[in-house]
Amino acid sequence: MKVSEDCYECLQRLAYQAAELAANDEQTKARAIQESLKVLGDNFSSDEVSIVIATKIHDAIKKIARNPDPYREMKDKEIAVARELSTEIKLQHGDDFRGCLQLAALGNTIDFFRPLDVVRKDIRGQVSFAIDDSKEFEGKVKDASKVLYLADNAGEVFFDLPVMRWMRQLAPVVYVVKALPVQDDVTLEDIRRAGLEAELGEIITTGTATPGIDFSLASAQFKREFGTADLIFAKGMGYYESLSELPAEGKVFYCLVAKCKPVADSLKVPLNSYVVMLQ
Repeated sequence: MKVSEDCYECLQRLAYQAAELAANDEQTKARAIQESLKVLGDNFSSDEVSIVIATKIHDAIKKIARNPDPYREMKDKEIAVARELSTEIKLQHGDDFRGCLQLAALGNTIDFFRPLDVVRKDIRGQVSFAIDDSKEFEGKVKDASKVLYLADNAGEVFFDLPVMRWMRQLAPVVYVVKALPVQDDVTLEDIRRAGLEAELGEIITTGTATPGIDFSLASAQFKREFGTADLIFAKGMGYYESLSELPAEGKVFYCLVAKCKPVADSLKVPLNSYVVMLQ
């Protein structure tokens, strides 16, 4: 999915947010904002994917602020809230595939642009999928020899576990996280801090610190696993924005909330719709 005009404002907002989180003093914040906005202006193009631009913005801010993980405190809060809410919310959903899938989708309401009190409210809501390819995906899992589960933000891990367990009754599932911090995306360090490493089983990284996936930066291991997996379970908008650029092969299953207009328009669904789509 290429950027649209609306993406510019969102990336600009990202630059201000990341700089605010990365630096403690106003002078450094100002330098980080100035440089990241220059990066945005130099790289914004209708031929580009937003996650590539976002990565360059983050890299510039981390370098200037000398802070490799600006979203650390935010992630810790998201993990704490998600741990609490997932225990409550999972009691409202069945342990069949659909119930587990609804729970996974609810986890995607967590977002670094959304206040946690808003997340608390939305995550208690009902899930109705505007696009629903769940039956087709469920049938494919039964015939799969390997599923790659591309994780999104740190808090979502608790909501991923039930659908991971369900799929693992039928096929091996590899959980994929980011190699290094970027935004509030989950890393192996976050999983260890949350005490979930044993529960998640086999875990690999993308080899990158990018939202979604930039294959030009991804590790050889990730590209090999991606190529040999029968199915890809892709959480969140970042993976939709990047993987939707690939040819549709009926292999990638997106599970997300369309939280921005460009993504909603691309999917042809109303804003804030839940989507589970096989492409």
